[in-house]
Amino acid sequence: MTKPLAKKLVVVLGDQLTPTLAGLQAADKASAVVLMMEVQAEGTYVPHHPQKIALILSAMRHFADELRNLGWTVDYVPLDAPENTQSFKGEVQRAVHRHGATEVLVTWPGEWRVLEDMRTWAAAVGVPVKIVEDDRWVMSRAWFAQWMQGRKQPRMEHFYREVRRMTGLLMDGDQPVGGAWNFDHDNRAGPPVGGLLPLPVRPAETLDATDEAVLTLVAAHFGHHFGRLRPFGWTTTRVGAEARLQNFLREGLPWFGTYQDAMLEEHDTLFHSLLSPYLNLGLLDPLAVCRAVEAEYVAGRAPLNAVEGFIRQMIGWREFVRGIYWHQMPEYGTRNALAATRPLPKFFWDPDATDMACVRAAVRNTRDHAYAHHIQRLMVTGNLALLAGLDVQAVCAWYLSVYIDAFEWVELPNTLGMALHGDGGLVGSKPYAASGKYIQRMSNHCQGCRFDPAVSAGPKACPFNVLYWDFLLRHEEKFRTNGRMGPAMANVARLDDARRAEVRREAAEIVEGWEAP
Repeated sequence: MTKPLAKKLVVVLGDQLTPTLAGLQAADKASAVVLMMEVQAEGTYVPHHPQKIALILSAMRHFADELRNLGWTVDYVPLDAPENTQSFKGEVQRAVHRHGATEVLVTWPGEWRVLEDMRTWAAAVGVPVKIVEDDRWVMSRAWFAQWMQGRKQPRMEHFYREVRRMTGLLMDGDQPVGGAWNFDHDNRAGPPVGGLLPLPVRPAETLDATDEAVLTLVAAHFGHHFGRLRPFGWTTTRVGAEARLQNFLREGLPWFGTYQDAMLEEHDTLFHSLLSPYLNLGLLDPLAVCRAVEAEYVAGRAPLNAVEGFIRQMIGWREFVRGIYWHQMPEYGTRNALAATRPLPKFFWDPDATDMACVRAAVRNTRDHAYAHHIQRLMVTGNLALLAGLDVQAVCAWYLSVYIDAFEWVELPNTLGMALHGDGGLVGSKPYAASGKYIQRMSNHCQGCRFDPAVSAGPKACPFNVLYWDFLLRHEEKFRTNGRMGPAMANVARLDDARRAEVRREAAEIVEGWEAP
């Protein structure tokens, strides 16, 4: 007996690899067809890191098999299929005709540009297209929009407390466990002295036939993009992601909080979980991960400062920036509050093109692993971009391109808002500007650097020092009334005209000496 034509075509995108996805839940497994598609445009609208593309494509192929094992009919269009139109709309149109679908179901995407494209599908394919809400979040877009009403300067800390109350995570009745909502003051230690702490042992990943096929494909189509494809150390399956979570709970979580802001020249990841790619693809459930982390505290295997710090990043910051993104787009992506327009220097693509040891380490890690932890992104490359006035849109495009966990909903508020203060203070109440002394305190990079963070002028001066003072001088009027900038602006006010001129001249020499790509 011939199977009847499908009534619904369920589109699943590369960051929607969850069996309980809303679009799947809205369809009948017996008659629907799931469409998954690899398209060239998704790898090139910005030149994504080859490891990022490989992770997504291999995870998609493994998820397609997972769905088939669950009883779904999956129509999977590989990148190198001769008939592939290399666009979402083209492939949806072909699939509607191929399967005789009368409706297309798709779950709300992670990027505004994809949503705009989805809204044109119905006219192109000739059947209704229903975009269903993505319910994999603790707080819905509608809830966030209501929370934002009347708030000119929303603060993550206030949002975070609401989410804690709603989820019950680390709550003792209506009060926070430990008597405080936030233990960030315990999470700012500098780097551990070598040998005193056991750094996590990351599980070696065994590549299967699917992974190898994808790596070969990515090398052929995207090998010219910035970033090394091999060695490839990311897992591409749900089982592998769960194993990585368990490894973090054992090896990293106990020390994660204390050293989450530290940087070591010889160890790129320290105690960070490296779970963000799997969370953002849908291979791990964020709330389930938080429950597992909380259980480590309850069992006495992890301290409260580590557990609270991790949960705050997950249900606080992660949910908050997603809410900001969808509440503010599309206008948000055009903001440039500090009028930053300087082109990116060569060393953003070539770590050997700079003598700044901290920048070299962050870009090297980015090139080799498509990864750098949050302080490297915020206080090294992000801080440098902020101080030097690098072009906001160019910096955002770079971050979106090079990091394995970067989708625009999370990348844009973190980069434009938090790192670059390009939204004028919506995400962060002050610019996260810092001199070389911060990097010296939080890392061992300065020990082998030719620049000295104790020197503020001359050829040995740390560029972060000179650029920090230049940044404050350039924006003196703007930040004079910012209460959190009070001490810094008081110091600026004490500078005489001669010192101001010297700072501006040396800063200009630094940025003008950076080689263009």
